[in-house]
Amino acid sequence: MSKSNWNPKSGNFLRLGVLLLGAFIVLLPLFVVFLTSFAPPGGAVEGLPKNDWTLANYRDAWERGRFLIAFANSTLVAIAVTAFQMVTSALAGYALARLKFRGKQALLLVVLATLVIPFQLLVIPIFLVLKWGHMINTYWALILPTAVNGFGIFLLRQYFQTIPVELEEAATIDGANRLQILWQVMLPLARPALVTLFLFTFIAEWNDLFKPLVFTTRPELRTVQLALAEFQEQFTNNWPLMMAAVTIATVPVMVLFLIGQRQFIRGIAATGIKN
Repeated sequence: MSKSNWNPKSGNFLRLGVLLLGAFIVLLPLFVVFLTSFAPPGGAVEGLPKNDWTLANYRDAWERGRFLIAFANSTLVAIAVTAFQMVTSALAGYALARLKFRGKQALLLVVLATLVIPFQLLVIPIFLVLKWGHMINTYWALILPTAVNGFGIFLLRQYFQTIPVELEEAATIDGANRLQILWQVMLPLARPALVTLFLFTFIAEWNDLFKPLVFTTRPELRTVQLALAEFQEQFTNNWPLMMAAVTIATVPVMVLFLIGQRQFIRGIAATGIKN
């Protein structure tokens, strides 16, 4: 097709069609899970429920999975880890973006190197440190191992570099120190990056199964993912009940993402502007 015959509207329709197809592929499994959760309890699902929709699966899943304590634990751990990461990432990211000191590039390379090291490789030394500090089977065992994250440091470092230096110079002339500049100038401007880090960290901690499985054994410390894992072992053949449990565990993070999606997209788009 020659350029003279090319219709921009045709390109828009093509892009729209591709996006709709991608959305359909992604959402179809979630849609099936959601509908299956309303099927009659007990037994396999031979098709989607028609006239026998029921909420009994949600009631049974909530009671059998003891999701109240699991939700409380997962929320506490996710919020605590997210708060720690936002503080440490803001401080380290600002230092790497603006301060001049010897070994800065080497330190940045070390931060980036941590992104390729799986957490599972560090589990033994982390376990020994937690045991030495008498933190096994405590909330600290679920919080401290991921209180600092190289991704968050790099994300905020990249975003801080997109902010004009002249704003900091003006604040310095007005008598602000480094911490005041970070708190009153940089962080308000870096809101999209902070929301992005919040979403990434909270969702990752909410979905984490490895730390609760390795560092805790007390039933009162069970998280949502541990509840789901135990659910699968106990009620393997009851697919509607399992799908209801999956839906219960998934809805909070989906709602959280939908609330912050606009800031999330802005944060991701802006962090690659400057190297």
